[in-house]
This record gives sequence, C-alpha cells and structure tokens, in this order.
Amino acid sequence: MIFCGGCAQNCVAAGKLRAANIFRDVFNSTGGGDMGSGMGAALLHERTVRKGQAFKVDAHGFYLGPEPGPMPAEAGQWKVEHSGEDVHQAAARLLAEGKVVGWVRGRMELGARALGARSILADPRVGDMQSVLNLKVKFRESFRPFAPAVLAEDAGEWFDTDRPSDFMQYTAYLVPGKRHPIPAGLNDMKARLDFRRCDVPSIIHVDYSARLQTVRKEVHPDFHRLITEFKKRTGVPIVINTSFNVSGQPIVRTAEEAWMCFQNTDMDYLVVNDGIYRNPNQKTREEKLQWLKQFAKHA
Repeated sequence: MIFCGGCAQNCVAAGKLRAANIFRDVFNSTGGGDMGSGMGAALLHERTVRKGQAFKVDAHGFYLGPEPGPMPAEAGQWKVEHSGEDVHQAAARLLAEGKVVGWVRGRMELGARALGARSILADPRVGDMQSVLNLKVKFRESFRPFAPAVLAEDAGEWFDTDRPSDFMQYTAYLVPGKRHPIPAGLNDMKARLDFRRCDVPSIIHVDYSARLQTVRKEVHPDFHRLITEFKKRTGVPIVINTSFNVSGQPIVRTAEEAWMCFQNTDMDYLVVNDGIYRNPNQKTREEKLQWLKQFAKHA
C-alpha cells in the first residue's frame, strides 16, 4: 500500500496501519504531500522521455538538496581542534558527554523532517534532555517529544518493528524488555511522569511509543557512522534527532544559515562539513528572543 498526501505524514496513523496487518506493507514517502509534487513531475517527465520503458528510482533516502557550502569567515575563531579523532568520533564523544550538537553534512534531505543531514542531535539517555532541547534550543513547549534515530540493524532489539523507517515514517513501541516497571504505590501523576521508565527516556512518549527513524548504512552511511561511534562509547545505538531550526523557522539549508541559528540557541557545538565549532555564547536571552520573532506565526 502507498500511503500519500499530507495525512501520510501522520506517524501515528501510519503506525496503526502497519499494526493492523491489513496490507503486506505500507509505504509513506518523506514527500507525501504537496512538497512531493516537484519530484512527481520529474518522474512523470522521465517516464515520458523513456516512452514506457521500465525504470527504477534509487532514492538513497531522498538526500536531494544542496551541500551546505563554506562557513562564514567569522566562525573560524570558534573552530575546535579534534586531533586524533575524525569528525564522527569527536561528535560521538561530545554527544556522550551530554552536549547538544548541530549536524550539517552532505546534501540536504527532502521533506519536512531532518534525517541526519540538517539535524540537531543529543544523547537520549539524559533524562531532562527533552526539556533542555525544547526550552533552550527549539523555543517551544517543554513536553514536546523528539525522535530516535536508531541503527537499522539494532532497531528490533529496541522497538517492535522489523521494517525500515528511513524517513521517520511511523510510530513504534519500545519493546517490553527495555522498559523499567513503575514501582507499586507510585500513584502521584507527576511522580509517575517523572519516573525513569527506560534507559532512553528523552525519546519515549508516556505510552512507550516513538516516531522512529531507522538508519541504514546503504541509505545514509555518514549518519550511520556517527551513530555507530556513539554506540561504541555508550552501548546505545540511538541518538535524539530533531530538525535544525527553531520554532517557526524552516530547516536550515546552508552553513551560513546553520551558523546564524546556532548562535541564537543554546546548542553547545556545531558540525559543518568536517569542522566542529563551539557556541560563542555572546548573545543575551533577549537578543535570541528578538531574533526568534521573525519566525513567529501570524494569524
């Protein structure tokens, strides 16, 4: 079954369709709504040119956008040396230390979700990371959850799925063996919500569900390598992955846009191409909020 249109971006609905086992498989594209029209037009043209000949599109995860380009000159003074480590090893170390890392490498992903090319990454083991990212980086309500990016070969060990979710296509559930049972007598609602219900609390909803992204080496080898390095350090094959933007802002496209957004948040480090940069932390909270106003939604 092909599940398309704007409704196909609803991961809960897509997850329920899969769980119902009505269809042998369900496919919902990263560009299932109006944003996929351009890609559809290109495919229609190709079909016309080939005059009915069969052909197959090798999507490679739909990383079809531009490269980030060079960093602004001013960023050079904040560049961090990481001798003895490549960029993946250094970034994995920073994540394992609890740092929030902006990740901008390779061609930009197509669609409304960041898939490891224009992403903000963090350690899902940190209990309050969800609130930290929401309040200090995304500037939105503290309860809003984040997606796990998990190595595809390890996904079944953590979530109730055996199918790929290259584009955060559906909701899956943490397997029972990874859950921490809530102690008997813990009746207070806040205490139950605050209880550490698993080892990756920052990517799990209260019902143990998560908007899953499986990362296959053949689809996105660069992002796969980063998560592999994180797993080597922590034993956990999962990182928090959220889009590189603030509330109301489009996902950043270029290195220059990433640098501007980075400075106006409380992210710790920024990776662009093979360079790592620390946050200058020169802007006040008031300056950041003033910058944010340009993305405010108007009635």
